[in-house]
Amino acid sequence: MKCLLVTCSLLASASAHTIFTQLWVNGVPQGHTKGIRVPTYDGPITDVDSNDVICNGGPNPLRQPLPKDIINVTAGDKLTAEWHHTLDSAGTNDPADPIDKGHLGPVMVYLAKVENALTTQVTGLKWFKIYEDGMDSDGEWAVTRLYNNKGKVDFTLPSCIQPGQYLLRAEIIALHGAGNYPGAQLYMECAQLNVSGGGNANPPTVSFPGAYKGSDPGIKFQLYWPKPTSYTIPGPRPFKC
Repeated sequence: MKCLLVTCSLLASASAHTIFTQLWVNGVPQGHTKGIRVPTYDGPITDVDSNDVICNGGPNPLRQPLPKDIINVTAGDKLTAEWHHTLDSAGTNDPADPIDKGHLGPVMVYLAKVENALTTQVTGLKWFKIYEDGMDSDGEWAVTRLYNNKGKVDFTLPSCIQPGQYLLRAEIIALHGAGNYPGAQLYMECAQLNVSGGGNANPPTVSFPGAYKGSDPGIKFQLYWPKPTSYTIPGPRPFKC
């Protein structure tokens, strides 16, 4: 059914936001919010030039104190990011959990190597993408697949990355209001990792802010009409060993 762009956007934005609340390692849940810098509010970031696009914060105050858990993983592990509408909506009858069905868009995961995963200084880090999923050839979006999988997205930690401590940045971009900038809604949180095994890979990196521009076709995007037939995911392509 055709709808006015403004009407579509309002309908889709009237509902739920989302938070990355749990990391799974090889099918084993690591604990609700364990090792993840979760905010107390589930709202989006819309300014791609803000430091808030790094690990969230700003208008979405991070829970204090920050977590002291560091999640142990091995290079090559299968990881799963689990998202929910709010910190406490898992297992409820909330129809907008893990996210409103209309918040269509891509899902991405980045890593940044750090001296200490408990660092409070996240500006200036160098990030490389390890996963992305957008719109497939049938027009189905990554967020739809996430919704149907009860908020879970699987990806693999590259087997050749260097051992050490990292921040993992999991991100959803909801495009229902992205016809003009600022309008795209960015949802991201960072998990604290200690990686063992691996190799000596030196992936090319990007910075946040800086990896996205407001004019990028994956940030300024018309979701509703005419119906899109393709989508360019913002940022670099995922690193492969």
